[in-house]
Amino acid sequence: MKETEKLTIGITHGDINGVGYEVIIKTLSDPRLPEMCTPVIYGSSKAFTAYRKLLGLPAVAVNVIQQAQDAKPGTVNIINTAADDIRIEPGSSTPEAGSAAYAALECAVTDLRSSTIDALVTAPINKANIQSSTFTFPGHTEYLEASLGEGTDKALMILYNDVVKVALVTTHLPLARIPQAITKDAIIEKLKIFDTSLRRDFGVVHPRIAVLSLNPHAGDGGLLGTEESDIIIPAIEDARKERIECFGPYAADGFFGHGLFKHFDGVLAMYHDQGLAPFKAIAGGSGVNFTAGLQAVRTSPDHGTGYDIAGRGEADETSFRQAIYEAIDICHHRESYDAATANPLKKVFHDKNTKDNVVLDLTKDSDEV
Repeated sequence: MKETEKLTIGITHGDINGVGYEVIIKTLSDPRLPEMCTPVIYGSSKAFTAYRKLLGLPAVAVNVIQQAQDAKPGTVNIINTAADDIRIEPGSSTPEAGSAAYAALECAVTDLRSSTIDALVTAPINKANIQSSTFTFPGHTEYLEASLGEGTDKALMILYNDVVKVALVTTHLPLARIPQAITKDAIIEKLKIFDTSLRRDFGVVHPRIAVLSLNPHAGDGGLLGTEESDIIIPAIEDARKERIECFGPYAADGFFGHGLFKHFDGVLAMYHDQGLAPFKAIAGGSGVNFTAGLQAVRTSPDHGTGYDIAGRGEADETSFRQAIYEAIDICHHRESYDAATANPLKKVFHDKNTKDNVVLDLTKDSDEV
Protein backbone atom coordinates (compact mmCIF):
# COMPACT_ATOMS: atom_id res chain seq x y z
CA MET A 1 0.00 0.00 0.00
CA LYS A 2 1.35 3.41 -0.96
CA GLU A 3 0.06 6.67 0.47
CA THR A 4 -0.91 7.82 -3.01
CA GLU A 5 -2.96 4.70 -3.68
CA LYS A 6 -6.68 4.67 -3.06
CA LEU A 7 -7.53 2.47 -0.12
CA THR A 8 -10.37 -0.06 -0.14
CA ILE A 9 -12.57 0.56 2.89
CA GLY A 10 -14.99 -2.18 3.97
CA ILE A 11 -18.27 -1.01 5.53
CA THR A 12 -20.59 -3.35 7.45
CA HIS A 13 -24.23 -2.36 7.52
CA GLY A 14 -24.80 -3.19 11.21
CA ASP A 15 -28.38 -3.61 12.37
CA ILE A 16 -30.62 -3.10 9.33
CA ASN A 17 -33.43 -1.75 11.51
CA GLY A 18 -31.29 1.01 13.01
CA VAL A 19 -29.80 4.19 11.55
CA GLY A 20 -26.94 2.32 9.86
CA TYR A 21 -28.16 2.58 6.30
CA GLU A 22 -29.22 6.17 6.75
CA VAL A 23 -25.76 7.34 7.84
CA ILE A 24 -24.09 5.12 5.23
CA ILE A 25 -26.19 6.51 2.36
CA LYS A 26 -25.90 10.13 3.53
CA THR A 27 -22.12 9.74 3.79
CA LEU A 28 -21.62 8.01 0.45
CA SER A 29 -23.97 10.35 -1.42
CA ASP A 30 -21.14 12.88 -1.32
CA PRO A 31 -19.35 12.19 -4.65
CA ARG A 32 -16.04 13.29 -3.17
CA LEU A 33 -15.81 10.32 -0.81
CA PRO A 34 -15.52 7.58 -3.47
CA GLU A 35 -12.71 9.70 -4.91
CA MET A 36 -10.84 9.40 -1.61
CA CYS A 37 -11.27 5.65 -1.18
CA THR A 38 -13.03 2.63 -2.69
CA PRO A 39 -16.00 1.83 -0.43
CA VAL A 40 -17.27 -1.75 -0.22
CA ILE A 41 -20.50 -2.25 1.72
CA TYR A 42 -21.14 -5.67 3.22
CA GLY A 43 -24.90 -5.83 3.51
CA SER A 44 -27.99 -5.73 1.34
CA SER A 45 -28.57 -3.84 -1.89
CA LYS A 46 -32.29 -4.28 -1.21
CA ALA A 47 -32.01 -2.54 2.17
CA PHE A 48 -29.81 0.18 0.67
CA THR A 49 -32.41 0.99 -1.98
CA ALA A 50 -35.34 0.69 0.42
CA TYR A 51 -33.87 3.17 2.89
CA ARG A 52 -32.84 5.61 0.17
CA LYS A 53 -36.41 5.70 -1.12
CA LEU A 54 -37.98 5.77 2.35
CA LEU A 55 -35.88 8.73 3.41
CA GLY A 56 -36.02 10.54 0.07
CA LEU A 57 -32.25 10.65 -0.21
CA PRO A 58 -30.38 11.41 -3.44
CA ALA A 59 -29.76 8.52 -5.81
CA VAL A 60 -26.39 6.81 -5.36
CA ALA A 61 -24.91 4.64 -8.09
CA VAL A 62 -24.20 1.24 -6.56
CA ASN A 63 -22.05 -1.47 -8.11
CA VAL A 64 -23.21 -4.91 -6.86
CA ILE A 65 -20.26 -7.32 -6.72
CA GLN A 66 -19.66 -10.90 -5.58
CA GLN A 67 -16.31 -10.30 -3.85
CA ALA A 68 -14.23 -7.36 -2.69
CA GLN A 69 -11.57 -8.03 -5.30
CA ASP A 70 -14.09 -6.92 -7.92
CA ALA A 71 -14.67 -3.51 -6.35
CA LYS A 72 -14.70 -0.67 -8.85
CA PRO A 73 -12.79 2.48 -7.85
CA GLY A 74 -14.69 5.76 -7.98
CA THR A 75 -18.05 4.23 -7.10
CA VAL A 76 -19.94 2.64 -4.21
CA ASN A 77 -19.68 -1.14 -4.20
CA ILE A 78 -21.89 -3.56 -2.29
CA ILE A 79 -21.65 -7.28 -1.52
CA ASN A 80 -24.94 -8.94 -0.66
CA THR A 81 -24.29 -10.82 2.57
CA ALA A 82 -27.93 -10.76 3.77
CA ALA A 83 -30.77 -12.97 2.54
CA ASP A 84 -32.69 -11.66 -0.48
CA ASP A 85 -35.96 -11.79 1.46
CA ILE A 86 -34.61 -9.95 4.50
CA ARG A 87 -37.39 -8.05 6.24
CA ILE A 88 -36.77 -4.42 7.15
CA GLU A 89 -38.54 -3.08 10.24
CA PRO A 90 -37.10 0.33 11.20
CA GLY A 91 -36.89 0.77 14.95
CA SER A 92 -37.39 -2.90 15.81
CA SER A 93 -34.94 -5.40 17.26
CA THR A 94 -35.36 -8.69 15.42
CA PRO A 95 -33.41 -11.96 15.23
CA GLU A 96 -33.18 -11.53 11.45
CA ALA A 97 -31.48 -8.18 11.88
CA GLY A 98 -28.97 -9.72 14.27
CA SER A 99 -28.21 -12.55 11.85
CA ALA A 100 -27.75 -10.10 8.98
CA ALA A 101 -25.39 -7.96 11.06
CA TYR A 102 -23.27 -10.97 11.96
CA ALA A 103 -23.15 -12.29 8.39
CA ALA A 104 -21.86 -8.95 7.13
CA LEU A 105 -19.29 -8.74 9.92
CA GLU A 106 -17.96 -12.25 9.32
CA CYS A 107 -17.54 -11.65 5.59
CA ALA A 108 -15.84 -8.30 6.08
CA VAL A 109 -13.47 -9.58 8.76
CA THR A 110 -12.47 -12.48 6.51
CA ASP A 111 -11.51 -9.97 3.81
CA LEU A 112 -9.77 -7.73 6.34
CA ARG A 113 -7.73 -10.67 7.62
CA SER A 114 -6.57 -11.49 4.09
CA SER A 115 -5.86 -7.79 3.31
CA THR A 116 -8.44 -7.82 0.53
CA ILE A 117 -9.70 -4.61 2.14
CA ASP A 118 -7.40 -2.12 3.84
CA ALA A 119 -9.62 -1.10 6.75
CA LEU A 120 -13.05 -1.72 8.22
CA VAL A 121 -15.73 0.76 9.28
CA THR A 122 -18.65 -0.77 11.15
CA ALA A 123 -22.17 0.61 11.45
CA PRO A 124 -23.81 0.04 14.88
CA ILE A 125 -25.04 -3.41 15.92
CA ASN A 126 -27.56 -4.41 18.58
CA LYS A 127 -25.46 -6.28 21.13
CA ALA A 128 -28.46 -8.36 22.20
CA ASN A 129 -30.01 -9.58 18.93
CA ILE A 130 -26.65 -10.44 17.36
CA GLN A 131 -25.95 -13.02 20.08
CA SER A 132 -25.89 -16.62 18.90
CA SER A 133 -23.91 -19.82 19.24
CA THR A 134 -21.25 -18.26 16.98
CA PHE A 135 -21.31 -14.70 18.36
CA THR A 136 -20.96 -14.67 22.13
CA PHE A 137 -19.15 -11.35 22.57
CA PRO A 138 -20.25 -8.20 24.41
CA GLY A 139 -19.52 -6.08 21.34
CA HIS A 140 -17.40 -5.38 18.26
CA THR A 141 -14.18 -4.80 20.21
CA GLU A 142 -14.12 -8.20 21.88
CA TYR A 143 -15.17 -9.97 18.68
CA LEU A 144 -12.43 -8.28 16.67
CA GLU A 145 -9.81 -9.12 19.29
CA ALA A 146 -10.75 -12.80 19.03
CA SER A 147 -11.01 -12.76 15.23
CA LEU A 148 -8.05 -10.57 14.30
CA GLY A 149 -5.71 -10.80 17.27
CA GLU A 150 -2.43 -12.46 16.40
CA GLY A 151 -1.19 -14.52 19.33
CA THR A 152 -1.05 -12.16 22.29
CA ASP A 153 -2.56 -9.12 20.52
CA LYS A 154 -5.04 -7.32 22.77
CA ALA A 155 -7.62 -4.79 21.63
CA LEU A 156 -8.03 -1.35 23.17
CA MET A 157 -11.16 0.76 22.70
CA ILE A 158 -10.32 4.40 21.97
CA LEU A 159 -12.97 7.04 21.38
CA TYR A 160 -11.67 10.34 20.12
CA ASN A 161 -12.12 13.54 18.19
CA ASP A 162 -9.76 16.43 17.52
CA VAL A 163 -9.92 17.53 21.18
CA VAL A 164 -9.46 14.39 23.30
CA LYS A 165 -8.69 10.68 23.03
CA VAL A 166 -10.17 8.40 25.69
CA ALA A 167 -9.19 4.73 26.09
CA LEU A 168 -10.69 2.15 28.45
CA VAL A 169 -9.19 -0.44 30.77
CA THR A 170 -12.50 -2.32 30.86
CA THR A 171 -15.15 -2.10 28.14
CA HIS A 172 -18.57 -3.78 28.07
CA LEU A 173 -18.59 -5.06 31.63
CA PRO A 174 -21.29 -4.86 34.33
CA LEU A 175 -20.47 -2.22 36.91
CA ALA A 176 -20.43 -4.77 39.73
CA ARG A 177 -17.56 -6.67 38.06
CA ILE A 178 -15.33 -3.70 37.33
CA PRO A 179 -13.30 -3.57 40.61
CA GLN A 180 -12.17 -7.18 40.14
CA ALA A 181 -11.09 -6.41 36.56
CA ILE A 182 -8.97 -3.42 37.54
CA THR A 183 -5.58 -5.00 38.10
CA LYS A 184 -2.05 -3.66 37.90
CA ASP A 185 -1.25 -5.89 34.92
CA ALA A 186 -4.40 -4.83 33.07
CA ILE A 187 -3.61 -1.14 33.48
CA ILE A 188 0.00 -1.56 32.36
CA GLU A 189 -1.12 -3.62 29.37
CA LYS A 190 -3.59 -0.93 28.25
CA LEU A 191 -1.03 1.83 28.81
CA LYS A 192 1.45 0.05 26.56
CA ILE A 193 -1.13 -0.42 23.79
CA PHE A 194 -2.31 3.18 24.14
CA ASP A 195 1.22 4.59 24.03
CA THR A 196 2.07 2.55 20.93
CA SER A 197 -1.18 3.52 19.22
CA LEU A 198 -0.69 7.22 19.89
CA ARG A 199 2.72 6.98 18.25
CA ARG A 200 1.92 4.63 15.36
CA ASP A 201 -1.73 5.40 14.58
CA PHE A 202 -1.91 9.10 15.40
CA GLY A 203 1.63 10.38 14.86
CA VAL A 204 2.22 11.62 18.43
CA VAL A 205 5.99 11.63 18.99
CA HIS A 206 6.07 11.78 22.80
CA PRO A 207 2.61 10.84 24.13
CA ARG A 208 1.48 12.08 27.54
CA ILE A 209 -1.27 9.92 29.04
CA ALA A 210 -3.51 10.82 31.98
CA VAL A 211 -4.79 7.93 34.11
CA LEU A 212 -8.11 8.28 35.90
CA SER A 213 -8.88 6.95 39.36
CA LEU A 214 -11.49 4.27 40.02
CA ASN A 215 -13.07 5.80 43.11
CA PRO A 216 -14.53 9.28 43.72
CA HIS A 217 -11.90 11.87 44.67
CA ALA A 218 -9.18 9.34 43.76
CA GLY A 219 -10.05 7.37 46.90
CA ASP A 220 -9.66 10.33 49.28
CA GLY A 221 -6.55 8.84 50.88
CA GLY A 222 -8.17 5.43 51.27
CA LEU A 223 -11.42 6.70 52.79
CA LEU A 224 -13.37 5.93 49.58
CA GLY A 225 -11.33 2.96 48.39
CA THR A 226 -7.77 1.70 48.15
CA GLU A 227 -7.55 0.72 44.47
CA GLU A 228 -5.64 3.92 43.76
CA SER A 229 -2.86 3.27 46.28
CA ASP A 230 -2.81 -0.52 45.90
CA ILE A 231 -3.21 -0.91 42.13
CA ILE A 232 -3.36 2.23 39.98
CA ILE A 233 -0.39 4.16 41.38
CA PRO A 234 1.93 1.10 41.30
CA ALA A 235 0.84 0.48 37.70
CA ILE A 236 1.68 4.07 36.74
CA GLU A 237 5.08 3.82 38.43
CA ASP A 238 5.94 0.58 36.63
CA ALA A 239 4.76 1.97 33.29
CA ARG A 240 7.02 4.98 33.74
CA LYS A 241 9.96 2.64 34.20
CA GLU A 242 9.17 1.40 30.70
CA ARG A 243 9.33 4.98 29.41
CA ILE A 244 5.62 5.56 29.12
CA GLU A 245 4.81 9.13 30.14
CA CYS A 246 1.70 8.61 32.24
CA PHE A 247 0.35 10.66 35.13
CA GLY A 248 -2.34 10.41 37.78
CA PRO A 249 -4.55 9.02 39.05
CA TYR A 250 -6.95 11.91 38.53
CA ALA A 251 -10.49 12.09 39.88
CA ALA A 252 -12.69 11.92 36.76
CA ASP A 253 -15.13 14.68 37.66
CA GLY A 254 -12.56 17.39 38.27
CA PHE A 255 -10.34 16.16 35.44
CA PHE A 256 -13.01 16.67 32.81
CA GLY A 257 -14.83 19.49 34.59
CA HIS A 258 -11.73 21.69 34.73
CA GLY A 259 -10.55 20.82 31.22
CA LEU A 260 -7.35 19.06 32.32
CA PHE A 261 -7.74 16.64 29.41
CA LYS A 262 -6.53 19.42 27.10
CA HIS A 263 -3.02 19.03 28.53
CA PHE A 264 -2.69 15.35 27.56
CA ASP A 265 -2.51 13.34 24.34
CA GLY A 266 -4.70 10.60 25.77
CA VAL A 267 -6.81 9.69 28.79
CA LEU A 268 -7.05 6.15 30.19
CA ALA A 269 -10.36 5.60 32.00
CA MET A 270 -11.04 2.64 34.25
CA TYR A 271 -14.49 1.77 32.88
CA HIS A 272 -16.91 2.47 30.05
CA ASP A 273 -19.17 5.25 31.32
CA GLN A 274 -16.41 6.96 33.32
CA GLY A 275 -14.62 7.77 30.08
CA LEU A 276 -17.33 7.77 27.44
CA ALA A 277 -20.03 9.84 29.16
CA PRO A 278 -17.81 12.95 29.41
CA PHE A 279 -16.25 12.19 26.03
CA LYS A 280 -19.60 12.18 24.22
CA ALA A 281 -20.60 15.39 26.00
CA ILE A 282 -17.38 16.99 24.74
CA ALA A 283 -17.45 15.49 21.23
CA GLY A 284 -21.08 16.37 20.53
CA GLY A 285 -21.57 13.72 17.85
CA SER A 286 -18.21 14.13 16.12
CA GLY A 287 -16.43 11.26 17.88
CA VAL A 288 -14.96 8.11 16.37
CA ASN A 289 -14.44 4.69 17.95
CA PHE A 290 -11.13 3.03 17.04
CA THR A 291 -10.01 -0.50 17.95
CA ALA A 292 -6.31 -0.14 18.72
CA GLY A 293 -3.83 -2.93 19.43
CA LEU A 294 -4.57 -5.01 16.33
CA GLN A 295 -2.73 -5.12 13.02
CA ALA A 296 -6.01 -4.47 11.20
CA VAL A 297 -7.63 -1.01 11.24
CA ARG A 298 -11.25 -0.71 12.38
CA THR A 299 -13.25 2.40 13.18
CA SER A 300 -16.93 3.12 13.82
CA PRO A 301 -19.20 6.02 14.74
CA ASP A 302 -19.55 6.79 18.44
CA HIS A 303 -23.30 6.12 18.57
CA GLY A 304 -25.62 3.11 18.67
CA THR A 305 -28.42 1.78 16.50
CA GLY A 306 -30.72 4.73 17.21
CA TYR A 307 -33.94 2.73 17.03
CA ASP A 308 -35.91 5.73 18.27
CA ILE A 309 -35.15 7.74 15.12
CA ALA A 310 -34.60 4.91 12.61
CA GLY A 311 -36.36 5.50 9.30
CA ARG A 312 -37.21 9.13 10.08
CA GLY A 313 -34.37 10.88 8.29
CA GLU A 314 -33.12 12.45 11.53
CA ALA A 315 -29.80 10.62 11.94
CA ASP A 316 -26.63 12.71 11.80
CA GLU A 317 -23.98 11.12 9.60
CA THR A 318 -21.10 13.28 10.89
CA SER A 319 -19.59 10.59 13.12
CA PHE A 320 -19.86 7.89 10.46
CA ARG A 321 -18.26 10.09 7.82
CA GLN A 322 -15.47 10.95 10.22
CA ALA A 323 -14.95 7.24 10.95
CA ILE A 324 -14.17 6.67 7.26
CA TYR A 325 -11.80 9.64 7.14
CA GLU A 326 -10.03 8.42 10.27
CA ALA A 327 -9.67 4.87 8.93
CA ILE A 328 -7.87 6.31 5.91
CA ASP A 329 -5.67 8.56 8.05
CA ILE A 330 -4.71 5.77 10.45
CA CYS A 331 -3.68 3.52 7.56
CA HIS A 332 -1.40 6.28 6.26
CA HIS A 333 -0.02 7.07 9.71
CA ARG A 334 0.88 3.41 10.18
CA GLU A 335 2.58 3.22 6.81
CA SER A 336 4.69 6.29 7.57
CA TYR A 337 5.55 5.15 11.10
CA ASP A 338 6.48 1.62 10.03
CA ALA A 339 8.68 2.93 7.23
CA ALA A 340 10.42 5.38 9.56
CA THR A 341 11.11 2.78 12.26
CA ALA A 342 11.86 -0.26 10.11
CA ASN A 343 15.65 0.26 10.00
CA PRO A 344 16.71 2.64 12.79
CA LEU A 345 20.13 4.19 12.24
CA LYS A 346 22.94 3.76 14.71
CA LYS A 347 24.02 7.10 16.13
CA VAL A 348 27.74 7.89 16.21
CA PHE A 349 29.08 10.44 18.71
CA HIS A 350 32.57 11.50 19.75
CA ASP A 351 33.79 10.57 23.23
CA LYS A 352 35.80 13.54 24.51
CA ASN A 353 37.63 11.38 27.08
CA THR A 354 38.99 8.72 24.72
CA LYS A 355 38.74 10.76 21.49
CA ASP A 356 37.14 7.70 19.91
CA ASN A 357 33.93 7.40 17.96
CA VAL A 358 31.26 5.48 19.89
CA VAL A 359 28.32 3.77 18.18
CA LEU A 360 24.99 3.94 20.02
CA ASP A 361 22.48 1.30 18.95
CA LEU A 362 19.12 3.08 19.08
CA THR A 363 17.25 -0.20 18.86
CA LYS A 364 18.22 -0.91 22.49
CA ASP A 365 17.37 0.84 25.74
CA SER A 366 20.11 3.22 26.83
CA ASP A 367 20.88 1.21 29.96
CA GLU A 368 21.67 -1.83 27.78
CA VAL A 369 24.25 -0.07 25.61
